[in-house]
Amino acid sequence: MAKKNDTAFFENKLLDFVTTTDPLLEMLQWVMDKFMEIEVAHKTGAEKGIHAQSRTGYRCGYRIRRFDTRLGTVYLSVPQIRQGGYIPFFVTEKKRSEQALIQVVQECWLNGVSTRKIEHIAKKLGIESLSASEVSQINSSLDQMVDEFRKRRLEAEYPVIWVDALYEKIRDNHRIVGKAVMVIKAVNLEGQQEILAVEPMENESEETYSALFRKLRERGVEKVWLCVSDAHKGLQAAIRKTMPGTTWQRCKVHFMRNILAYVRQKDKEKVGARLKLIWKAPDEKSARALKDDFCEEYEKSFAKAVECLEEGFEDSVQFYAFEELDSRKISSTNTLERLNREIRRRSSVVGIFPSTNAYIRLITSYLLEYSEDWQTERCYINATSIKVQKEILFNAA
Repeated sequence: MAKKNDTAFFENKLLDFVTTTDPLLEMLQWVMDKFMEIEVAHKTGAEKGIHAQSRTGYRCGYRIRRFDTRLGTVYLSVPQIRQGGYIPFFVTEKKRSEQALIQVVQECWLNGVSTRKIEHIAKKLGIESLSASEVSQINSSLDQMVDEFRKRRLEAEYPVIWVDALYEKIRDNHRIVGKAVMVIKAVNLEGQQEILAVEPMENESEETYSALFRKLRERGVEKVWLCVSDAHKGLQAAIRKTMPGTTWQRCKVHFMRNILAYVRQKDKEKVGARLKLIWKAPDEKSARALKDDFCEEYEKSFAKAVECLEEGFEDSVQFYAFEELDSRKISSTNTLERLNREIRRRSSVVGIFPSTNAYIRLITSYLLEYSEDWQTERCYINATSIKVQKEILFNAA
């Protein structure tokens, strides 16, 4: 009897699929949904809604994730698990970033990279062989996705942006050169993280940074409250020119490294501990007092370190003007540097990139994945705090 019921169910299901605009894609969506439910039931020790002694975990709703297949794009309702998380096995087996790596391997071959190096990369990716038609099909959809992400319309206002660079060795006209790719990360008015820009730069100058920020404006950005970065050459002038009204915060971590470069190795730990106290102060007035104490104590033994601190101090304490926001997150570029380290770890399998486009394609694919995950995570900065800070900054003016 059960087999007859099962047969009838599947016959009706197939008839339902036939009436849709894309039967194969609908069938794939349905099968993946079933796979996820079975996999999550196995991970939690019990099916959804069932009380069982074997249960080892609990669900906590669903999150929507885009998944691209050769049949088309589907939007998965991925079950969430309270502890340990859950990623469907078919997602981990085939990510866009892996497709980008396949493209890198193909470009390596076209640009004369040694066969041994290509085989080494391919084996790490689990690739047995690559045909020109397979790579072409992957590249066309991937390039379109990357291009759309890099040129998408942005919001008009962002409370904070972080700017940092990735550096890689890239083949350029039969030479291997080091190139920078600037990454701009932001938090929006809802407190969620976003990647705004992934742009190659030939050099760091006011002109190149101005071009970078002008592109943000062309894509819809009108107002940025705070820009956090290292003291990149030309960046401050570019901010003033293209983003009037934006406050620049010099990354306190990079700034401390700059200061400690003038301190003897044996004294770095002690002096560094004193320096950290300045930016841990509860307010700007207290930070300024700690800075003055530091300068008074070390002006004779480490005169250049004190001079460096005095020259850059004002730019390093601008975050205090945004007292409603988490000072740990807006006083340095740590959030973006952690992301960039993860990108470097994942891209290190390639070594020397065959072209700038290949590198842009790869890291944008990685960043696109992170961006999609951020949409379903908790706010990076509390949305209520952002709302209160906005009222303080602009309504009081």
